[in-house]
Amino acid sequence: MTTETPSPYFKRHIFFCLNERKNNEACCAQQGAQAAFDHCKKRIKDLGLSGPGQVRVNKSGCLDRCAGGPVAVVYPEGVWYSYVDQADIDEIVESHLKNGQVVERLVTPEHLGR
Repeated sequence: MTTETPSPYFKRHIFFCLNERKNNEACCAQQGAQAAFDHCKKRIKDLGLSGPGQVRVNKSGCLDRCAGGPVAVVYPEGVWYSYVDQADIDEIVESHLKNGQVVERLVTPEHLGR
């Protein structure tokens, strides 16, 4: 008997850390994460990339990579991104989420954690 691996419901997920720390510690929420999330969600929808079999844009609590913030992670590849502005989000959408090409210049350095 063989078991087939089911197809994923979404081809890719991007999770944006939107965590806000109450004690004034550095956090993604202080660095425009909500605006980046909103922009990404709109771009994915405008490009017709949303829905089953395509891309899902999700909010996340703390992803524990605060030193690289603001951060987002794309699955199933497990690629972490640090971004600065909407142009960076547009590049991630076009290159990675649409075409499967990692945006090397925006990859969060491996050693950066909390």
